[in-house]
Amino acid sequence: MRRVLILGGTAEARALAAELAGRGVRVVSSLAGRVTNPRLPVGEVREGGFGGADGLAAWLRAEGVDAVVDATHPFAARMSASAAEAAERTGVPLLILRRPGWREEPGDSWRRVPDLVRAAELLGPHDRVFLTTGRRSLPVFAGVPGAWFLARSVDPPEPPVPAGVQVILSRGPYTVEGELALIREHRLDVLVTKDSGGSMTAAKLVAARRSGVRVIMVDRPAPPPGVRCVEGVPAAADWAQG
Repeated sequence: MRRVLILGGTAEARALAAELAGRGVRVVSSLAGRVTNPRLPVGEVREGGFGGADGLAAWLRAEGVDAVVDATHPFAARMSASAAEAAERTGVPLLILRRPGWREEPGDSWRRVPDLVRAAELLGPHDRVFLTTGRRSLPVFAGVPGAWFLARSVDPPEPPVPAGVQVILSRGPYTVEGELALIREHRLDVLVTKDSGGSMTAAKLVAARRSGVRVIMVDRPAPPPGVRCVEGVPAAADWAQG
């Protein structure tokens, strides 16, 4: 039976695991183990890291994997780089599955930036910021004097939480009505987010548009060179099935 390794705990990874299992493919899904109570895909699940490209290459050889699909978060650049290096070393075919990024629409006020540091540089002392860039990003914004942050994450950030930051713990999907209520309650005027794409967290962009909240959008890192990328689960399943 053909064996496929799927990297990532994204919605696309879970959908791909279900699709391949339905086609009779043996699937192993690898989760980083960084999120408490993750949504588990069908099939075999492996939690925890591999130990970089060396560890992943050794695992691919030992387990007799026929193909790898990198369906990690669009900002998991280190994992994607390790997957590309391990695939090159072992000769195991690799495909990247990435959901489409978000696109600016009429009425939006977006500023695209290459990284979190540049996003923090664009904030002023009187900004009230809706921060949805992940719990590990908080130290980047700790040096913005006078700004106030509402930071949302699935799991709590490691203490100490910087001054001027209120953390709320929540897991999507979110609704436009709920996001509008947050904006009103906390008088938010800036949204800082990553271009993760997908529908699960897109409601914040609609709410920002309706409320006149400006958006600082952090662009995705480029995928490893030479690796084929697809945006849809059906195309990834066809490729992985062989």
